[in-house]
Amino acid sequence: MIDRYTRPEMGNIFELEHKYEVWQEIEVLACEAHAELGESGITKEEAKWIRDHAKFNKAEVDEIEAVTNHDVIAFLTNMGSYIDADVPEGEPKPSRWVHYGMTSSDLGDTALCYQLCEATDILIEDCRKLGEICKRRAFEEKDTLCVGRTHGIHAEPMTFGMKFGSWAWELKRDLDRLKDARKNVSFGAISGAVGTYSSIDPRVEEYVCKHLGLVHDPLSTQVISRDHHAYLAGVLATTAATCERIATEIRNLQRTDTLEAEEPFRKGQKGSSAMPHKRNPITVEKVCGLSRVVKANAQVAFDNVALWHERDISHSSAERVAQADSFIALDHMFQCLIRIVDGLQLYPAQMMANLNKTRGLIFSSKVLLHLVDTGITREDAYKIVQENAMATWHEIQQCDPNGTTFRTKLEADPRCSHLTKEELDQIFDPWSFLGRIDVVFDRLEQLSFE
Repeated sequence: MIDRYTRPEMGNIFELEHKYEVWQEIEVLACEAHAELGESGITKEEAKWIRDHAKFNKAEVDEIEAVTNHDVIAFLTNMGSYIDADVPEGEPKPSRWVHYGMTSSDLGDTALCYQLCEATDILIEDCRKLGEICKRRAFEEKDTLCVGRTHGIHAEPMTFGMKFGSWAWELKRDLDRLKDARKNVSFGAISGAVGTYSSIDPRVEEYVCKHLGLVHDPLSTQVISRDHHAYLAGVLATTAATCERIATEIRNLQRTDTLEAEEPFRKGQKGSSAMPHKRNPITVEKVCGLSRVVKANAQVAFDNVALWHERDISHSSAERVAQADSFIALDHMFQCLIRIVDGLQLYPAQMMANLNKTRGLIFSSKVLLHLVDTGITREDAYKIVQENAMATWHEIQQCDPNGTTFRTKLEADPRCSHLTKEELDQIFDPWSFLGRIDVVFDRLEQLSFE
């Protein structure tokens, strides 16, 4: 009997060996349900015999499948040989009750949903752990000043903790979606050919699903409808996009020209075969690449929803590849980011250098509003600010060593002569932008990943 209280590693969940373990448990549970109901010929003693003797050998299953070209029949044949091995000659073979009234999809689809629940449980824990790290680091860097950027261009001052906090909130939404997707895919079906229960009591389905922690599908058409799986795949793609967003930001911040943050560079690590100085963001680049796989695989799941009539198997071959790849990739992405975000190297001095790089241009919005407060029309104020800002920007572009700051130009502009030194000191204080930042972090304090 499989242990439902331990989770195999993500890769093992999608191994054939594990799938056959789940298949075996489903078949044994179905026999026990038949015996419990007493409506078929199987006795409780036979059900116990099946429970005690059921096993399989993957290599032997593979050999049989090479002949039958049918994986379920190959598995059932192999398991049946072990069930009947010790039965005295001339006695009825208990294996005759295995798969009684069932069809292949009853076994395969129920097992698949069970595996998807196992796999989603791992991602839920991954997401929770990364989210908690982001929240912790947000408060650690609450007061670390940096420049905010829009369109890749310096905008206004912010704190680096806000970046971590934004990631934390998005991961919380991903966590909620993963939990909901797990619930949405936690279905089983033991309903026979085309889902009519023609040869099996619906209570067998209820019994099996209950013992597996699943809900019986209210109306399966032999297969469990693939909209369940498509929804899950969409959530995986969305979560992968979150991981990509975090990784992309780290990549951009690690650029030589920016260098405000850097993924951990391990002792002995090499960055380039040709250039010994290189410290490349290879891990976050890998996260971005794997995100493309997960997002692309979601399309496979959407295409699998539309099958011919009550069922075909066009979905089967595609999802055997796409589902395993998506779960394994996303789990790996999480493991990479857990390590990177937890150990992300920050360079506050470089953040301040970057903040001052544009000679005060990032304070233009404060100047604009202060001029409006003094009675100047917004249009006139905008003209004053922009003219001085563009003059400063031109000197920055020309790398003019004699260029002055944005503030100096405003002080020399007669249209701004009414601005006092104290007023300008307040305007050009980066913390003047952050007087209400506690609101953001008070909200973040309430964020829970339970």
